[in-house]
Amino acid sequence: MLGEYPAVRAALASGRVDPALNEKLAMLAERTGAPVIYALDTQGMTIAASNAAQPDSFLGHDYRFREYFTKAMASGATEFFALGSVSGRPGLYLSRRIDRDGRPLGVVVVKVEFGKIARAWIQDHMATFVTDADGIILISSDPALQFRTTRPLAPARRAALIATRQFGNSPLAHAPLLLDEDRARLSDGTPAVTVSLPVPISGWRLVHMEPLDAALRTAAARTRWATAIAALVTIAAMLAAWWLYERRKRNAGARAELEAEVARRTAELRATADRLQIEVEQREASDQRFRQAREELAHANRVGSIGTITASVAHEINQPVAAIRTFADNAAAFLARGAPDRAAANLEAIVDLTGRIGTITAGLRRYARRGAGSIGPVALDEAIDGVRLLIGDRFRAKGVTLDLPTGPEARLTVIAGRVRLEQVLVNLLQNALDAVADWRDARVSVTVGRKGRDVVLTVADNGPGIDAAIADHLFTPFATSKKDGLGLGLGIARDIMTEFGGTLDLVPAPEGAIFRMILVKA
Repeated sequence: MLGEYPAVRAALASGRVDPALNEKLAMLAERTGAPVIYALDTQGMTIAASNAAQPDSFLGHDYRFREYFTKAMASGATEFFALGSVSGRPGLYLSRRIDRDGRPLGVVVVKVEFGKIARAWIQDHMATFVTDADGIILISSDPALQFRTTRPLAPARRAALIATRQFGNSPLAHAPLLLDEDRARLSDGTPAVTVSLPVPISGWRLVHMEPLDAALRTAAARTRWATAIAALVTIAAMLAAWWLYERRKRNAGARAELEAEVARRTAELRATADRLQIEVEQREASDQRFRQAREELAHANRVGSIGTITASVAHEINQPVAAIRTFADNAAAFLARGAPDRAAANLEAIVDLTGRIGTITAGLRRYARRGAGSIGPVALDEAIDGVRLLIGDRFRAKGVTLDLPTGPEARLTVIAGRVRLEQVLVNLLQNALDAVADWRDARVSVTVGRKGRDVVLTVADNGPGIDAAIADHLFTPFATSKKDGLGLGLGIARDIMTEFGGTLDLVPAPEGAIFRMILVKA
C-alpha cells in the first residue's frame, strides 16, 4: 500500500523531507501498531519516518549497511530480524523496493516487534521461543535465552553475524538447553517434552518445552479421572440393565399395546407433518417470489428514474471536465515558462477534480445497481449528498429552489440501506419538482428532526397540493395524479420504509404537500 502512495513516491523521487508525509506515516504506525515506518532513498538515507517528531528520529540516518536495505534493493523485498541501531530493541524489518518506470526510487521499511507476544508466553518452568535458520533464539519467554544458539554455529558464520552487529554485542553463546527428541532438557536440567512447528517466515521455527514431570502428572490425573468415570458408567449401565429387565417382565402386554398406539399416532403425525412441510415450503416459495418481485420492481423504479437523473449528472461532470481542461492548459503554459511549482499546483487541482468525477460516476453506478443491499447504520449526510448529486441539477434547470439540510441534524445516523433510502428521497423530490415546476416562486425543502429515539425527515413543497380524491389511497398501486404516471413509485417507497422499520405518510399541510419519513436512529 505504501508503494502505491503518491506522497511516498514523490518524496523518494525528490529526496526532500515532507513534514506532511512524516505525520501520515506516524498516524499509520499508530493505527497498525508498528513501532516505526520509514522510507530510504537509493543511497540508504532516511528521508521520511513515522518517528520524525521524536528524540530518536530516524531522519537523516544512513542505513545502507543494513541487510534489509541491500537485499530489498537487489531482490525487491526481504524480511530481516535484528536489533535496532537507534532504539536497541529487536524486531523484524519488512522492506520493499519502490520502482518507477523500471528504475528504483528507494525502499520502504516497516518494523514489527514481538515484546507483547514474548510476555504472553511466560509460564513457570516452561520455555517457548522462536529460532531462525541458524538456530539462534530470536523471541523467547525467558529473556536470558534471547540471542543464544540452540545448535553450534560454524566459526565463519558466527564471525560474520557478530561483524554485522545484527544481534548487537551478543556473543551468540550456546543456550543451556537440550532439544534432543528422546532426552530434551530445560535450562535448569529438568527433563522436558518438546514440540516444534514451522513459522511462515523463511527458516523460523516455534519451539515449546514443558517439564516432563508436569506432563506425567497431568496424564496420571487424567487417567484417574477416566478410571473413575468408567467405573461410574459401568455401575450405571448395570443398574439400567437390571431396571430394564424388571420393567420388561412387568409390562410385556402393555408394551405391545403401547407400540401399536405409538405406531398409529406416529403415522398420523407424519402425515400432518408432511402437509405442514408442504405448506411451509409453498409459503416460503411464495414469500421468496414476492420479495424478489418487490426488489425487481424497486430496481426497475430506480432504473426508470435514471433517464431524468442522467442530464443532472452529466452537468455535474461537465463542470469539473471544463475546469480540468483549463488547469491542464495553465499547467502547460507554466511549464513552458519554467514555472514547475505553479504547474504542479494546477496538476494537483486536476487530481482533485478527477476524484470528484469518480465520486459522481460511483454514485450513479451505486444507484443503478441491482440488489436490495444490506440494512444497517447509514449517515444521513452521505445519503443527502447522493441525492443532491443525482437530482440537484434538474432543480436548477427548472429554476426551483431546493433546500437540503446541512447542519448538525444532517449528520445523524439511521437504520436503512443507503441506495434504497436515496431512492425514496429521489422519488419524493421528483414528485415535488413535477408538482411545482410551473409554480411561481417554487420551492422544495427537506428537513430533519428528532421524535424520541426516531429521526423524522419531511419533504415539503409550496405547490398545489394533493388532490383530495386520491389522497386517501395515494400509496395504493396505480393511484396517481400525473397524466403519464404509473402510480407505483410511492407504493414502492412505503414498502422500502417499512422494511427499514420506519414509515412514510402524507401529512396535512396549509399549502402544497408534505411527506413525512420516520426512521430508527442508529
